[in-house]
Amino acid sequence: MEESIQVTGARYQQIAADIAAKIVDHQYQIGEKIYARSLIASQYAVSSETARKAVAILADLNIVETAKGSGVVIKSYENAVVFLKRFQDAGTMTEYKRDAIGCLNRLIKDGDDLRDAIARLVDHADRFRALNPLAPFSVQIEKSAPCVGQSLSSLSFWHNTAATVVAIRRGDTLIRSPGPYAELLAGDTLYFIGEDDCVERVDMLLREPLAQSHPATK
Repeated sequence: MEESIQVTGARYQQIAADIAAKIVDHQYQIGEKIYARSLIASQYAVSSETARKAVAILADLNIVETAKGSGVVIKSYENAVVFLKRFQDAGTMTEYKRDAIGCLNRLIKDGDDLRDAIARLVDHADRFRALNPLAPFSVQIEKSAPCVGQSLSSLSFWHNTAATVVAIRRGDTLIRSPGPYAELLAGDTLYFIGEDDCVERVDMLLREPLAQSHPATK
């Protein structure tokens, strides 16, 4: 019989749990007769049918005993403890479920917001690039890069990348339109223009030994 009881927080189950709690707190003693169903309905301001369901739960679990014309008699403290714990556990699980669903919904919304933001960023970047074809790319020269100490000419920069260097930032100094003999130093930031696919070739040229660089396809 106990396996068929599923506490979900309906009003009649809350009433049954309240009566069980009073038994556990020794407000009701074993063998004590409590209100008839009509008085329980009045006390909890519910219909007689709701009161009947509450008492039926307690009777099914052998917490109380009912007899026609004799009211409701307290029967088992131990069963009241078990039922009350199950009721509280069910309430906790419901709360955890509600919290988990809330977190999941927030994650879904945050994910949607992130996708929208990325889409706007990509769209804006594409439109900016289309409206500003000469907007330069940039790359910083690392200390360990094999190109350090090399000139643009010795690197055959344009030949290998199809990109044109428009400036070099060295500390607080901006060197505009550097010539072919401009030397690259560690920490320099190189600004260059070209098609989008030149970025990868520039990166390869600056990070790989010169002997491994490859001419750009014209």
